[in-house]
Amino acid sequence: MSLSPTAQSGRPVVPSRARWQPLGLDQVRITGGFWADLQDRNARTMIDHCERWIETLGWSGNFDAAVDGRLPADRRGREFSDSEIYKLLEAMAWEVGRTGDPELESRLLALTARIAAAQEPDGYLNTMFGRPGQGERWSDLEWGHELYCAGHLIQAGVARARTVDDWSADPLVRVVLRVADHVCGVFGPDGDQRVCGHPEIEVALVELFRVTGERRYLDQARQFVDRRGHGVLADIEFGRAYFQDDEPVREATVLRGHAVRALYLASGAADLAVEDDDQELLDAVTRQVRTTLARRTYLTGGMGAHHEGESFGQDWELPPDRSYSETCAGIASVMTNHRLLLQTADPRHADAVERTLFNVLAASPSAEGTAFFYTNPLQQRLPGDVPDPDVASPRASSSLRAPWFHVSCCPTNVTRTVATLSSYLATADDHGIQLHQYAPATIRTGDLHLTVATGYPLDGRIEVSAVSAPDAWSLTLRVPSWAVGAVLTRADGTQLGVDPGYSTVPGPRAGETVTLDLPVDPRFTVADPRVDAVRGQVAVEAGPLVYALESVDLGADVATARVTADSPRRDADGRVLVRARVDQVPARDWPYGATAETTPGEVRDVALVPYQAWGNRGPSTMRVWLPHG
Repeated sequence: MSLSPTAQSGRPVVPSRARWQPLGLDQVRITGGFWADLQDRNARTMIDHCERWIETLGWSGNFDAAVDGRLPADRRGREFSDSEIYKLLEAMAWEVGRTGDPELESRLLALTARIAAAQEPDGYLNTMFGRPGQGERWSDLEWGHELYCAGHLIQAGVARARTVDDWSADPLVRVVLRVADHVCGVFGPDGDQRVCGHPEIEVALVELFRVTGERRYLDQARQFVDRRGHGVLADIEFGRAYFQDDEPVREATVLRGHAVRALYLASGAADLAVEDDDQELLDAVTRQVRTTLARRTYLTGGMGAHHEGESFGQDWELPPDRSYSETCAGIASVMTNHRLLLQTADPRHADAVERTLFNVLAASPSAEGTAFFYTNPLQQRLPGDVPDPDVASPRASSSLRAPWFHVSCCPTNVTRTVATLSSYLATADDHGIQLHQYAPATIRTGDLHLTVATGYPLDGRIEVSAVSAPDAWSLTLRVPSWAVGAVLTRADGTQLGVDPGYSTVPGPRAGETVTLDLPVDPRFTVADPRVDAVRGQVAVEAGPLVYALESVDLGADVATARVTADSPRRDADGRVLVRARVDQVPARDWPYGATAETTPGEVRDVALVPYQAWGNRGPSTMRVWLPHG
């Protein structure tokens, strides 16, 4: 099985079978609005910023040091720093595929050449292990990240293969094939029976199989998935659940342990299930993800309640101020839910993708694209300090976006995801087109050419117009779960009230338009009563955006703010306002008593900001969940 180059072109995910088939970056173009601005920021600033940092810190120089024989003395960065170069290469590959930027193409090839020069004759490639003075190859699968790094390199090669005319001749793809063959040789059925402490290689190998048609890559992915959960790795302080080696994938009922690891594994297992036609495995992954969405996911779509172990908590353990919600976990959630959407056509997965893109992915980069959030708490108790723009932060949980981190998996992950945003907008089947995410865009496939016009997410009107179209086709539009009261206007002018989920109408002919109106007025949201940490509090949402209260707007610490029962609203400037007051709490020697002694402040209008924009105006306290009453 090997799909034609045309069938795979520009597609980050290419299942051989699916309810809905994804469209490529050359078929769907974001032309304006929120996501176009972010893609422009990525192209102009974020990719360059990441490249500059990995050069400045010497992480990319590790490959040069390997060639010159200067390792381990001259090696810089953590054991997994190679993976940051690989994720940056993937971002470059998708961006070149999206824009054709010749200067970025030159930089990609130059970086590839440095990496290729460090590859060993047998295909092994890692700057942390295998040389005199270093640990032996594959000697620390619990923590060494060798297979994790190989997985990210393979994903970069897959991106390159799907964005060039002849992938078999591409230097990056040639490096990747040698790495993958080496992995299969070492970890095949008669080889090392362990797995990597950090899942990632699984999803990469399945996609490489989809590119090349070589079954040994799919077979190796299957072996890695099936081995996990049988105690093949050493036990650690966090327990084997930390790296999902406590329970077989087919038997698990919910995602647990390190959130990024769990979600990368879920993505790989879902891809494997599709290519193996393994409904049992696909059902198991779907069950785990849906239970996690129902019980272990923050309002923003963030996943991971514990700083210790960067892990999921128990059901409904979702403290806002201690939320870890790593940016990489959000991206991994998007990856997993997108895959399940393609197979199940269940709108819950598209809703999860939308929520996470707007409120986790978009929250990470600063307005300038030169600093990033690693963690995404829903409450910030201290204003924090402005980080030095020339110093990498030692802490993932920095109080403001930092220019770089000692562990900088998130910035490069953001860049590769933003470059592929258009791939989440639309899919196709034998009957027509499905729109899952909304942005100004053009869609071209076969003899169908559509334009999407919208001011989403601030404006809920989405107009889908046909420039050219076949005589009969169907258009399917997602109505988000929060959009009660949505109205769909067909091409003939007929208006329909539509419920949350997917609605299908006859596709417009050339010159005709279908319009979907979604209610994006601000609204109060409450949590499941089992979420102890936010009982008696409300959050404000408008459309897909979660909003936050910042001390910059309140004029006081947000800790003592309370909102009234008045519904939130927009004012003439488009700001979201709530009626709120700041209660005065007297100083005392003991913080408990029979009653809460407070003096209510004056009720007034206070502006909120979209959660993804908080922290862009300097140090601030912030909270999403607001005491009510």
